[in-house]
Amino acid sequence: MAVTLRIDEINYPFPAKPKALSADREAFLKAEIKKLLKAQNAVLVAHYYTDPEIQALAEETNGCISDSLEMARFGRDADEQTLIVAGVKFMGETAKILSPEKRVLMPTLDATCSLDLGCPADKFTEFCDAHPDHTVVVYANTSAAVKARADWVVTSSIALEIVEHLDSLGEKIIWAPDRHLGNYIQKETGADMLMWQGECIVHDEFSSQALRDMKHLHPDAAILVHPESPASVVEMADAVGSTTQLITASQNLPHKKFIVATDRGIFYKMQQLAPNKTFLEAPTGGNGATCKSCAHCPWMAMNGLEAIYSALTGNHSEHEIHVDDALRVDAMKPLNRMLDFAAELKLKVKGNA
Repeated sequence: MAVTLRIDEINYPFPAKPKALSADREAFLKAEIKKLLKAQNAVLVAHYYTDPEIQALAEETNGCISDSLEMARFGRDADEQTLIVAGVKFMGETAKILSPEKRVLMPTLDATCSLDLGCPADKFTEFCDAHPDHTVVVYANTSAAVKARADWVVTSSIALEIVEHLDSLGEKIIWAPDRHLGNYIQKETGADMLMWQGECIVHDEFSSQALRDMKHLHPDAAILVHPESPASVVEMADAVGSTTQLITASQNLPHKKFIVATDRGIFYKMQQLAPNKTFLEAPTGGNGATCKSCAHCPWMAMNGLEAIYSALTGNHSEHEIHVDDALRVDAMKPLNRMLDFAAELKLKVKGNA
């Protein structure tokens, strides 16, 4: 049974788009950032949804391009003592939770996430307290305070397996915050899930009708969909999965053309790993002034070269992530449950191979 809770409509504080850089300025910033990373024993960790030049810079400096959890794990295991996290704020918090002894800087602390904003810790805690017989499962796209209230933290790559496990134990589940991902998991597992009603503004805007029209124009294209998208879009997919899973699908599927329903930042890695294939943005329901995200997170776009340079040269206190130690300890518990579960699952799969 799926039960839902809807919070009040949120007016998201969309940031201004960064100004385009001249070729000379871009070259200067890249060269200086490379020097500063070495001088400050720092490493650049970037999400798949950041702009191509940021992902390229992470590669060129032996950093990391990945999903949010792997970003934190890479930072934890890196020798460098300063992490520059190019992503959104919850990613910086997760990195700090896993690496409390390291300094975690972000290009801007104003880069947030609609899923995080749509799940305030105080309201979520009240909701959980009203349902004490439920196991609390939260998506990684949440604040440290929300993670600290959870029993489990999950990513989109392992959420199905964990919910399936909990359901096999007969547990009732509170799921937060993404309603589309929650509905997808509930449909796949049949689990008893009480759902918080948040959404990613990028994935929420993909339109099944527009996608049908695009598929008609490109009948030979496979459709790749992130499960944060509406159910009507997910139903049209040839492959559904996390960012990493979609990148793998783009390599392994025999198709030469793909319509991709996730943030277009992912195209950098897809094109790099499958250079002979063509990738098209899935259409959104709006366009121009009616489109909130137009298939690219406005907060991810804040992680420009100027902002990274500022994090390395400016007042570090304006860029540094802090997580209260008691809160960090509480948030680490559900994160560790997921990491342990993932490790056991990996061993099981390896044993069955």
